[in-house]
Amino acid sequence: MGVTLVRRIRARPEIVFDAFSTVEGLTSWWGPEDVPVISAEADVRIGGLFRVRFPTADGRIHECCGQFLEVRWPELIVMSWRWTEGGEAAEQGRTSRVELRLRPIDGGTELTLLHANLHGDASAQSHAGGWEGALQKLERAYTA
Repeated sequence: MGVTLVRRIRARPEIVFDAFSTVEGLTSWWGPEDVPVISAEADVRIGGLFRVRFPTADGRIHECCGQFLEVRWPELIVMSWRWTEGGEAAEQGRTSRVELRLRPIDGGTELTLLHANLHGDASAQSHAGGWEGALQKLERAYTA
């Protein structure tokens, strides 16, 4: 199972790439609405690690982490993904894959996010909802 989302961001691919690959970028948009990221790490190189820790409005703590599998600045990031705390119960102990493709378009970037190898429909729907909210924050961050 997987989730595919496409968004148009009003920023060049280089800027959107940085939003996914720097601590400053990740902390500016990751997670649910009106809840700040607790901590983030990103070592963006093949084999480098990322980790993001954030709360949800109900006070639960979630932490995801993974390894960068492919990096082509400013057009592609592929990383493994697993929950180390919180997250979807069906995904505990499992590793999925997130792929971010950035394509220049008039007025900015077309972002295609694919989160693959999820365990079942309920998990895919839960992850789709999480990514939808986070990407809305990312879009707003670059709205004039």
